[in-house]
Amino acid sequence: MRLEKKATLVSTTVAGVLVVLKLAVALFSGSIAVLASAVDSLLDLCVSLFNYFALHNSEKDPDSKFHFGRSKIEPLAAVLEGIVILLSALFILYNALLKIIHPKEIAHIQESLIVILLSFVITAFLVIFLRYVAKKTNNLVIRSDALHYQTDLFSNGAVLFTLAAISYTGEQLIDPILGIAISFYMIYSAIPIIKDGVLMLLDAALLPKDIEAIEKILQEEPVIQNYHYLKTRESASHVFISVHTVFSVSISLYDAHVVSDKIEMRIKEYFKDKKTHILIHMDPYDDSELNEDREEW
Repeated sequence: MRLEKKATLVSTTVAGVLVVLKLAVALFSGSIAVLASAVDSLLDLCVSLFNYFALHNSEKDPDSKFHFGRSKIEPLAAVLEGIVILLSALFILYNALLKIIHPKEIAHIQESLIVILLSFVITAFLVIFLRYVAKKTNNLVIRSDALHYQTDLFSNGAVLFTLAAISYTGEQLIDPILGIAISFYMIYSAIPIIKDGVLMLLDAALLPKDIEAIEKILQEEPVIQNYHYLKTRESASHVFISVHTVFSVSISLYDAHVVSDKIEMRIKEYFKDKKTHILIHMDPYDDSELNEDREEW
């Protein structure tokens, strides 16, 4: 089994253990902050399962049904994860507002503190492990997973602060207020995930800086007289690029092909962390004005 898949299995197992611990404490104590942390761990479990599913299926080779492979499973999973996070945040917000209207004292604060502290330590070790795997494999899914669990450290730290503050001051209002803050943070985190996933599913172009880098590579090749119809899109760890290059009418097909291979190598070097698919159409003259409505991909 690949190291990346092992990492997702480890994160899934850890998230499952944390969900059980936190939900048990949340039910006994009635703490909204602990409930928010438990829901967050439940989301972590879903994210890790999604990541395992995405890694397992998106890397499958293209076949007769999926000519470009299944890489869009990853952005599809991201959109679903973002929606789940949004709904969970609204659930936490509802419970926090309900507790402000109908106050209820938190029970078993000391036990809650112990469980959240244990969760903090476990999550810290998981983040260290995921960052190690991400550095060794350079896998973007594992990198994002490590970043996601890293944000959980701040969430657990905030819950620890809340329980400690309530234990010291006796002020129960701190709990729902922090629950509201966590729900807004979850909404804030979910929106970029959904946005990026939707843009990828809609075949949005690469970032302007990436397009400029591709154009610079084309412009620096002296044999090419011009280029047009440069189109780009991204699908998970795959980048698709299509461009028409204009050569002198006297150049041989072999020489033009050598130049095209050179351009491909430079572009692939720029996108070294991704799988790059490049289609270079070699024109003997500039036909951009004759085919303004022509479409690629």
